[in-house]
Amino acid sequence: MGNKRVLSPAKDLDWSAVKYEPEAVHAPHFTGFMLKFFVMLAEMPLVSSLIFSLIKKQNRVTQLLRNTSIPEPPMFRPEFPPQDPEPRVVVVAEDSRPEDRVSVALDCLPPYAAPSSWTHDADAPFRYWKIRDYSYAYRSKLASPTIVAEHFISNIEELRKTKPEMPYLISFDAEDVRKQAAASTQRFEEGTFPLSDVIIQVRISDVFVCPTSDNEELACCSSVLAGNPISVLDGIFMAIKDDIDCFPHPSKGASTFYHEVREVHKDAVSVSRLRQCGAILVGKANMHEFGLGTTGNNPHYGTTRNPHAEDRYTGGSSSGPAAIVASGLCSAALGTDGGGSVRIPSSLCGVVGFKTTYGRTDIAGALCDSGTVEIIGPIASTVEDVMLVYAAILGASPSDRYSLKPGPPCFPNGAPQENSSILGSLRLGKYTEWFNDVFSSEISEKCEDALNLITKFHGCEVKEIVVPELHPMQVAHMVSIGSESLASLTPDCEDGKLTRLAYDTRTNLALFRSFSASDYVAAQCIRRRIMHYHMEIFKKVDVIVTPTTGMTAPKIPPSALKDGETNLQVTGSLMRFIMAPNLLGLPAITIPIGYDKEGLPIGLQLIGRPWAEATLLRLASAVEELCTKSKKRPAAFYDILKVE
Repeated sequence: MGNKRVLSPAKDLDWSAVKYEPEAVHAPHFTGFMLKFFVMLAEMPLVSSLIFSLIKKQNRVTQLLRNTSIPEPPMFRPEFPPQDPEPRVVVVAEDSRPEDRVSVALDCLPPYAAPSSWTHDADAPFRYWKIRDYSYAYRSKLASPTIVAEHFISNIEELRKTKPEMPYLISFDAEDVRKQAAASTQRFEEGTFPLSDVIIQVRISDVFVCPTSDNEELACCSSVLAGNPISVLDGIFMAIKDDIDCFPHPSKGASTFYHEVREVHKDAVSVSRLRQCGAILVGKANMHEFGLGTTGNNPHYGTTRNPHAEDRYTGGSSSGPAAIVASGLCSAALGTDGGGSVRIPSSLCGVVGFKTTYGRTDIAGALCDSGTVEIIGPIASTVEDVMLVYAAILGASPSDRYSLKPGPPCFPNGAPQENSSILGSLRLGKYTEWFNDVFSSEISEKCEDALNLITKFHGCEVKEIVVPELHPMQVAHMVSIGSESLASLTPDCEDGKLTRLAYDTRTNLALFRSFSASDYVAAQCIRRRIMHYHMEIFKKVDVIVTPTTGMTAPKIPPSALKDGETNLQVTGSLMRFIMAPNLLGLPAITIPIGYDKEGLPIGLQLIGRPWAEATLLRLASAVEELCTKSKKRPAAFYDILKVE
């Protein structure tokens, strides 16, 4: 009969027969000389074929892609069935101005209250400065973008002298930051009037409260009282991952050569939208070279270290964006997420990372803008800040609007009582055996605690689910993102640039070269099967809940700093729960929910239906409120607002 297997159609699956199979990645772990030697072998055609044939056979990849008949037709990019509208949301037009969308999102937030830390309360718990805190400080003349810029610049310059170095940024121009800050400061100074001259009642989300002569509190229009900023994002410091265009900085993808073969002439669409809102773009953030890694290791520019523990990885590939937010130096950052690259580092660094539905944001101007698994997404310290940045950058490209037919973008809205009622109606899907398959039980226990809290306080129903064919999903994702990465880099490798790549990048490319055209098509047939299963799951639940990663921040081997490392066991643990949103294009968000016994952050991941970003933001905000009351100050934290 041979080795051929024939899969039954996905629609005929017996869900009661699905069994969870823990996955152990079988692959060598190399650093230093052994990594260099392995790369030399992996790039020898005959030897490479033997090496990767063995690795793929050990990990059941060959059996799935070469010896299996898959009845579904291929799905080469996400295809979504029509979705029901979300309840209690505010819809915005994709064609509206970014600053107008941000204003709508601002209206959906709870009333702003100035932080108690400004009262110099020594007992006040640690909290990150939020975007509205900066806006409040600017409007009320407690600080200015120019003053904050000087704090930022001095800290960045000091970090370059530290041992070990904290290489958050690859490209940074202090004078450009000063220029942007001066323009923002001028906008805040335009049309300023004394508080006693004008008192106007306006929407509460865009105000601060000031007493009248009768000691009666009224909402005062901050846009009249303190200048004329473009939006609440005016004067907010943000970093851009090095694979997203931010003119005039080069886009290197954290390599040593890509800026030589691809010039940057303008901002990426998402960056342009942030700039239109008045954001101060501080430069290009470090990353794992070309996004082909999950740790953030980069021997070219230095490995970004975790602000909670300098001997730990940040996670990747958006290592710099997550670390610079977690350290307090930026309120937000943009990353790209093709294999958890926003969510993994956000979870490991204790911040919020948001992956939108595929096509929800226009990815034009990113190095990965022709891929089918990747999006540009925001990283920030809080859910509300993620929502404000998301409001600015959302909007599908014209081609994606035609082909994907996205649902209208919207934001969660409603009074607290209504929000609680909506949250109480949500059904949360949990696959217990998968949920508990983590490196340390502390991770699953903290995530379980978060589920218990959300159930106790809001009445959400947690339903047991199964997710079929997790191993095929992992293989399909690896082949898809690997083939797309290889296609984009092959012309430069053929042009003599291969040896300028980091050794772990070269290892990955050698693996990707071992996949054939038939492997790629088989992976896309698997993609359709996995999409069918998830759409069936979403008929029973509204959100799938998992830990974000299977381990907390791994240690950095000292031998990996100079030449990098390849460690697919760590990669497998970090990516265990994140692949469905990339392979299927689903929205997902990670929220910090606590720490392990070593003080390392743990994240909870929420995965939603296509186009259901508002539901995820609403639920994430509730989880955040319940789980982050005792947030830990990172070991490397910089207060650039410094309100006295």
